[in-house]
Order: sequence, then C-alpha cells, then structure tokens
Amino acid sequence: MDGTLGAAGHAYGILQASSPDGRLLGLDLDPQALSLAAEKLAPFGDRAILRQGSYAGLLEQLRMLGWQAVDGVLLDLGVSSMQVDTAERGFSFLKEAPLDMRFGPGVPQTAADLVNYLAEAELADLIYRYGEERRAYQVARAIVRARPLQTTTELAQVVTRAVTAGKPTRSGIHPATRTFQALRIAVNGELEALESVLPQAVRVLHPGGRLAVISFHSLEDRMVKQFMRHEATDCICPPRQPVCTCGHKATLREIYRQPLYPQESEVAENPRARSARLRVAEKLPDRSED
Repeated sequence: MDGTLGAAGHAYGILQASSPDGRLLGLDLDPQALSLAAEKLAPFGDRAILRQGSYAGLLEQLRMLGWQAVDGVLLDLGVSSMQVDTAERGFSFLKEAPLDMRFGPGVPQTAADLVNYLAEAELADLIYRYGEERRAYQVARAIVRARPLQTTTELAQVVTRAVTAGKPTRSGIHPATRTFQALRIAVNGELEALESVLPQAVRVLHPGGRLAVISFHSLEDRMVKQFMRHEATDCICPPRQPVCTCGHKATLREIYRQPLYPQESEVAENPRARSARLRVAEKLPDRSED
C-alpha cells in the first residue's frame, strides 16, 4: 500500500520489484496526482489499484478491496514536488497564487480561511506548533494587521518583514518557509492523519512485512520515531518500576535505529530531497499468547 501515491515514482519501483504477481493499492487525495499516476502505472494493468482518499482511511480502503493484510506500507509525507510546482495550488511562496494549500478538493478549509479568520492567539499557536517558528507571535500579529490577505506572495511579504525585522537572515531558508509549512499542515490535518495511520499500518501488515515512512521535517519524524520505538519495546512501564504490569509486547523491529538520509548524488539530482529521512520497521510475529 502506497498511501501517498503522488506521481507514482515509488509505486512504479514497487510494482517492478514485485513482478510478476505483486499488487499495489495507491492512495492520494489529489485527483491531479491520481490522473498522472494512472498514466505512469498503466503498463502494470490491474496490478495497480488507485483510489482517491486519505491514508488515514487505510483499514476501510483494504476492507473494500477484500484484502486482509499487506506486505508493505509506504508513506512519503508532506507536499509533493508536483503540487509545489503547480502555482495555482498555493503551496509555494515564490509564485503568485490564491492561498489554497489543500491536498484535495474534499479538504474543507483553505489557508486563506486560517490566515484571515483565526484569532491572533490561535494563529500564533498554529505557526509555532506546526512550523516551529520562533517569531510566531510577531508573524501572527503582522498577519492580523495586514488582513485581508488573498495571495501567497502577499502573505510571504508580510511574514518576511515580521521574521527578519528588516535584517538579513543567515539560516539559508526563506523566512516564510516555516509559516507556510504550518498552514499546510493545519489545512490538511497532516499530523492527525499520520497519528491515525501508524497503528493501522501495523495492524494490516503480514509478519515480516515492512512499514517505511519518509518525512521531511522534525514534527513528522519525531512522531514516527516515537511510534516505532514504542512498538519495538516489550515493556513500557516506568523505568524504576520493579515488576512489569503493562503487558505490552513489541509488534515491530526497527530495521535502522537511525533514519536514512539521501546520498549526495540523490540531492544533486533532486535538491528537495535534502531534508528527507527514511525510517523502516518490520512486523514481528504475533506474541499475544507469550
């Protein structure tokens, strides 16, 4: 199951590697992505099954197919290059576009809704929590004062002035990056969806099946790391407790204790991969009766 199908690069590789009989379910909220993926995966015929939907509905999607379990679950989190490069989607602060940022048409709110209608304190909390922006309160105050904001470039200019306060930045990233990230995450409920899908993925994996998650920022990676570490541990009682009372049994084995990072050659070919981190865990046999 590829829960973040995108342009189907991963799906294509999986179907090639699982030839001749492997089947793949690909999910994506974005109808544009599904259309492109259908063309790319057409040579694999009915081995590729594509559905529009969120990976948070993994169990329901598999139930509708009649699949009891799968050998692998892949999640490539965040926004895709295709979405960033499509200016009218509103993901990029470098291109003039409406403040949209929705992964799919079924997402109920846009970035413009958050930017123009949230209370200042709520907006500041959102930018700090999801964007880890240290000047979140200054950014929120500047946004509220500049309302209404309708386009990405308008918002980027307001945020840049608030973050830099007229001084050049040395971080190497655009001053609006963290605020745009925070808005995108909030619009699409990304962390809530990730929190929902991880236990579902463990549940549907065959023993020996693998969960692979690619993340691009610390919030996602921290959530994945903590989940995998928790599920790879037998006892989760407090360290000083002399006798285990939790009864927790490990369901996963971490393949890599530390995340894998892209090689220099990969970053040279695709600069957007520079912040990618891959974590992989394997489903253990059922030990409920141990």
